[in-house]
Amino acid sequence: MPMESTTLITAAELSAALAGEHPPVLLDIRWQLGRWEPGTPAPGAADYAAGHIPGAHFIALDAELAAPPGPGGRHPLPDPEAFGAAMRAAGVSADREAVVYDAATSASAARAWWLLRWAGHSRVRVLDGGLAAWTAAGLPLQQDAPAAEQGDFIPAPGTLPTVDADAAAAVARTGLLLDARAGERYRGETEPIDPRAGHIPGAVSAPTTDNIQPDGRFRPAAELAERFAALGAKPGTEIAVYCGSGVTAAHELLALSLAGLDGALYPGSWSEWSSNPDRPAETSH
Repeated sequence: MPMESTTLITAAELSAALAGEHPPVLLDIRWQLGRWEPGTPAPGAADYAAGHIPGAHFIALDAELAAPPGPGGRHPLPDPEAFGAAMRAAGVSADREAVVYDAATSASAARAWWLLRWAGHSRVRVLDGGLAAWTAAGLPLQQDAPAAEQGDFIPAPGTLPTVDADAAAAVARTGLLLDARAGERYRGETEPIDPRAGHIPGAVSAPTTDNIQPDGRFRPAAELAERFAALGAKPGTEIAVYCGSGVTAAHELLALSLAGLDGALYPGSWSEWSSNPDRPAETSH
């Protein structure tokens, strides 16, 4: 059975931690899918300005949690030095816990959780249910942004595993490759943003929406373990995950972690795969 999680934190626990002697650094990762152009407001910035958890720093996913789009996909992994600078300005330090949140579902907060863990930070938690859980608990918001801080976090990439396109294709044949996108995108019925519709041959549809409850909180660990077992995750199975551009795939990896399972991220995901006409695409109806 999966063990009790220390990856998630409730609104009540976060409130108590923020009032404690050693409060965590708090990162607001609100974001929406779309094409962002440098020099324009970051998705989520207006929501942050309208109200955020006191002390939280806004992190622009497109600019600070990803490198510029290109052949490697829409959200390649960020340059470690640039990522480290953004995290230090938000107060991230090696010996200070970090808590990340988004609006409700953790779909974008999980990107920050995964990147910090990948870069060697050992104490990162996700606010389960996001800002919606915080406000539902009657806890306060603020509009003013905190001053820039001086953290000491130095990224050491590679703590969590990744796969490239060739390795993802191999996992689809010999292990379990999970497609974290919506089912209609996996089936090729629609493709709102990437060059081609469909999925990597052999991948299994596993939408991230099935990881959460109606209020945006994660399903209990035992339920997640049952879900992934039904999809083919068995002890010793090699697992890799992709989505559109490597953002919601991190949410799937968080859910796998809660279920006691390990998996690798394919950072380029479908945005990279589908841009190469030599790579095949499967559809199913």
